Amino acid sequence: MELHLGRPESTEWRLPREARTYDFLDKLGIEYYRTDHEAASTMEACNEIDGILGVVICKNLFLCNRQKTNFYLLMMPGDKKFKTKELSSQIGSARLSFAEPEDMLKYLDIEPGSVSVMGLMNDKDHAVQLLIDEDVLKEENLGCHPCVCTSSLRLKTSDVIEKFLPATGHSYKTVHLVGED
Repeated sequence: MELHLGRPESTEWRLPREARTYDFLDKLGIEYYRTDHEAASTMEACNEIDGILGVVICKNLFLCNRQKTNFYLLMMPGDKKFKTKELSSQIGSARLSFAEPEDMLKYLDIEPGSVSVMGLMNDKDHAVQLLIDEDVLKEENLGCHPCVCTSSLRLKTSDVIEKFLPATGHSYKTVHLVGED
């Protein structure tokens, strides 16, 4: 695995959702570093990639309430444990669970294992609320997938917050997760 500045020379063999991610970032003038790798759909698989990127890839969880009327994308440090009750009280939504793969495709054009903040560019109806753990916001850079789990990106956190999110029409809510037993 190697680290490359920007998009691949050709996106011919890449999925359209990945190519659209690079197009969107390039249009916004956001600098990013990319590495290509075998499918990495778990945090354990991302550990080696973290070393190449020089940043811990965010854990991105796609959640919904029981009625499936509210959807949330949670970004948190990859090495932090997720506790549902910790988050539920902060967002006023009891009974959070993981959303179905069909919902990921419908709202973010992403499949399980590839969930990423980049998917918000596909949420034209703003059906998904972004939640970011405060520890992610403290880091200079963040790591995420470009809507596929065979590549990973390192971007400046400020570029995601100040350029990417406004371009998608999304805002975010900061949450405090301890993640301890």
